Amino acid sequence: MADHFSGKKAAEIVGISYRQLDYWARTDLVRPSVADASGSGSRRRYSYRDLLELKVIKTLLDAGIKLESVRQAFTYLRNQLGEDVASAQLIISGGSAILVRDDNELIDVLKAGQTVMTSVLSLGTVQREVDDAIVHLFPADPGAENTSQSTDSSPSVAAAAPIVKSAASGH
Repeated sequence: MADHFSGKKAAEIVGISYRQLDYWARTDLVRPSVADASGSGSRRRYSYRDLLELKVIKTLLDAGIKLESVRQAFTYLRNQLGEDVASAQLIISGGSAILVRDDNELIDVLKAGQTVMTSVLSLGTVQREVDDAIVHLFPADPGAENTSQSTDSSPSVAAAAPIVKSAASGH
């Protein structure tokens, strides 16, 4: 893969017009990090990371977010994430762009970092907690017959089988 891309190639890869790319560079939305234009006849050179940022911007615009709001979002993202903007996870819906932080915090990047939600519930974590509680409360009987159990190896299925058997036998 090339280590830099011309303006024409960058626009083609991202799916925008060269004119749009030129405008974004002149207005400091995304300046090329390899080589900026320095007068008539000079060429801009974009890095792969620049392409990722350009594609994020295009995606936000395609989602109906206004260019000025995209500028504000990118200012916030750059201030918060530094050079790591392209690795951010964004939820884009209904004219909103929500940053998902590593600590499961959701931040509205269009509203200057207003917290949307301070906790994201992982359903996988809920399942593990329930499974662990079942195993703890009803440890598997080492002498129990396992041939009637499901082939599902989930602890909740294995642990729940003796409960069902006990209830059926009236205990």
